[in-house]
Amino acid sequence: MPTFLPTMRAARRMLLLAVVASCGLSPAAHAQSDYPHKPITMLVPYPAGGANDAVARLVGLKMGENLKQPVIIDNRPGAGTTIGTAAAAKAAPDGYTLVLGSLASHAVSPHLYAKPGYDAIADFTPVGIIGMVPMVLIVAKDSPYTDLRSLVEAARRQPNALNYGSAGNGSPLHLAAELFKQNAHIQISHVPYKGGSAHTMDLMGGRLDMILDTLSSAAPLIKGGKVRALAVAASSRLPELPGVPTFSEAGYPGFEVNAWYALYAPAKTSKEVIARLSTSLVSVLKQPDVLEKFSNLGVRTQPGSPQDLARFTQDEWNRYGKVILASGIRID
Repeated sequence: MPTFLPTMRAARRMLLLAVVASCGLSPAAHAQSDYPHKPITMLVPYPAGGANDAVARLVGLKMGENLKQPVIIDNRPGAGTTIGTAAAAKAAPDGYTLVLGSLASHAVSPHLYAKPGYDAIADFTPVGIIGMVPMVLIVAKDSPYTDLRSLVEAARRQPNALNYGSAGNGSPLHLAAELFKQNAHIQISHVPYKGGSAHTMDLMGGRLDMILDTLSSAAPLIKGGKVRALAVAASSRLPELPGVPTFSEAGYPGFEVNAWYALYAPAKTSKEVIARLSTSLVSVLKQPDVLEKFSNLGVRTQPGSPQDLARFTQDEWNRYGKVILASGIRID
């Protein structure tokens, strides 16, 4: 009766499995210990060229150097960030697909869209916060409102007579202004634009009374004398704008609003892989050249743990869910 011997390849595989088993590791765990062994894709739910894209490319480049594997940026814009974010939620939880999350993707759009295609909390495993961008209330350079008090008083005298612009219904600028309206108990009319800089141009042209914009967008205009800043929605004055008071100083204690960036992996990604990614991200965010480049973008880096991001995401999701419900905001 003939005897069938295993091939050399099969014998080697059996030996490898035996070694892995002797170490108390499964083949999957052994693979995780070698993570990453191939390129990583970072989905960015925004078009190329904007601030979100710049943040992703800088983080991706530096994490790629740290992890010894390239991080490929894959821009998937559309539908208020839900297209790219939903794709990330459906990706394999193996650490090779990540997503650049933001205020829009994880706190706003899930409340605005009936079917966003993902659950912002349940479908992701947090990796870490990248950074925050404070909001700044700006008016035209020749506006009659020279401080926050004068603007609020005018709004109270004539409800809905004043207006503010944003990049569109449900945009971070829209939600920031709605938060302020609720905080100050005033009524100001919203004028949504279709993205781009048209709202800024109309502010400078006197067709809008105010905008709550990100520091990244507002700082060059303020420094160039094209608009006037009335208050910053941060816990303390900003080094870029030392003469501009905080909302707290202007009479609205605790009013802080930030655009933000964070890194997420699909749900069920292993703790070992998340720990590796988190360690890499924290290391990158402490590099002097990264700090300098983010400072130029108006981003305050905020290295932290996955648990920090989990708590922060839930808080932001709750906060903006309430303001969207109270304001009755709908997508265009």
